[in-house]
Amino acid sequence: MSDLSSRQIKLLAAIVEAYAEVASPVGSVNLAKIFKVSSATIRNEMMVLEKLGYIEQPHTSAGRIPTDKGYRHYVNSLSVDKQSNQIDRNARAIDTRISNAGEPDQAIRSAVRSLVELTHNVGLATIGGSLYVRGIANLFAQPEFSQTGMVQQTARLIDNLEPWLREAAPNEPLNVFIGHENPVGKSSRASLVISRYQSPFSDRSYVGVLGPTRQDYKTVMNLVSHTGRQLERVLAI
Repeated sequence: MSDLSSRQIKLLAAIVEAYAEVASPVGSVNLAKIFKVSSATIRNEMMVLEKLGYIEQPHTSAGRIPTDKGYRHYVNSLSVDKQSNQIDRNARAIDTRISNAGEPDQAIRSAVRSLVELTHNVGLATIGGSLYVRGIANLFAQPEFSQTGMVQQTARLIDNLEPWLREAAPNEPLNVFIGHENPVGKSSRASLVISRYQSPFSDRSYVGVLGPTRQDYKTVMNLVSHTGRQLERVLAI
């Protein structure tokens, strides 16, 4: 059972979604307009969320941003079955590229390139014993990675991802690892969203994206989940 009230859950979701869009700390004034309450009420609720570890204030007089715990609460509340028209259009584009790619390895590469274009994250997939990665420049162009330390932590994560996937073999059809939940690079402020599927290379093949913890989880999770299912259908043997 959640330790948050209904309004606090909605407020946390609003902060996560607003921060994903504007990439700057979220203040109480705009949230007060959305929730049709006073700024003081929102500030009080934000103080509770901060005390419980769901949000934090990066510096004095700033708004709040989600913590890894806040993102985890938000992600756990999402359903990958809720498709919007935009996701449907993007999913159809992925389907077409996968179906027309030809050989299995080319279909997987095509899927990764599609995810890079649609999510603006790093796209990745296992092909046999190798990890295919594209779009690294997308990740390091995000404001979170202006600090050298963050880049180094994320580079460590990418370098160690293939052996970790082979050894840990995440078992859920859709797996989301947020910030410190990642196997290495725990302070990288990166989230890994991967789908497990069967392919001619392995019954534990993976496709997904790596991006900042600040991202549109609804869209990304739906697209990664759909891509895994479509690859499994097209590559079925």
